Amino acid sequence: MSPSPHRAVAINVGANTSLPGFRGPIYPDGSFEYVPIPERESTDPDASVPTYGDLAASLRTPIPEELFDREVHLDPEFAGYPCCERYTYGDEHGVKAGPLSRLDPGDRLYFYATLSSVESTGGADSHDGNNWLPPEWGAFLIGHFEVEQSLTGEAYAELSPGERGPFANNAHVKRTEVDAAVFVLGTDESRLYDRAVPLSTPEAGSEANDLVTRLSNDSGRGPWWRRVLRFDPDAAGELAAVVRRRAHESTGGK
Repeated sequence: MSPSPHRAVAINVGANTSLPGFRGPIYPDGSFEYVPIPERESTDPDASVPTYGDLAASLRTPIPEELFDREVHLDPEFAGYPCCERYTYGDEHGVKAGPLSRLDPGDRLYFYATLSSVESTGGADSHDGNNWLPPEWGAFLIGHFEVEQSLTGEAYAELSPGERGPFANNAHVKRTEVDAAVFVLGTDESRLYDRAVPLSTPEAGSEANDLVTRLSNDSGRGPWWRRVLRFDPDAAGELAAVVRRRAHESTGGK
């Protein structure tokens, strides 16, 4: 396999046991749901900020009614997902903003989430001898952007109103103060996956598989499933092949 000419970075996103108190689910057939975290900052009163109640009708994940009026921080934004328009991501944290601001067009930004394993009920999605899903929870790639543009918050502030247009629906733009240290725009080749790609071993969610241990060069701080994972061009090519194979399997080889 020829190496990829591009690099890749993977970052953690989505609901977790701290925010809002539960994870999105993953099922034995590999399907899953991306559930965003709650919005923690004040938002522009003139902006249209979705709530968990707005998303509830489109999700099979049970959303507690007490969260229905809570605004969500819908970031990353995946075209085709409820209340999303394009593929955009913003981040105010330096540990992520640094590597993301150095992404070039054609590089990949992967998103991974911790998801709660849901046991098969014996229906059409059940797998005999299922041995790939970790008990209780695991970390999984859920989508990626093919990078069209990456820019710092300072560079965003210097754009004309028209140039800022692609980012208009991003959660950081809807805050009272636009606070992202980096913005990333994905091309139309970006996608939210139909089937998640495991980063945990089948034995335990806290154990990283070889996509992490062999291919990535991560930040080394905190639990691995919260870290920024970096992939050089050779490793990025291998990772892209795994993602393509997973997509091929999920469509029955079509």
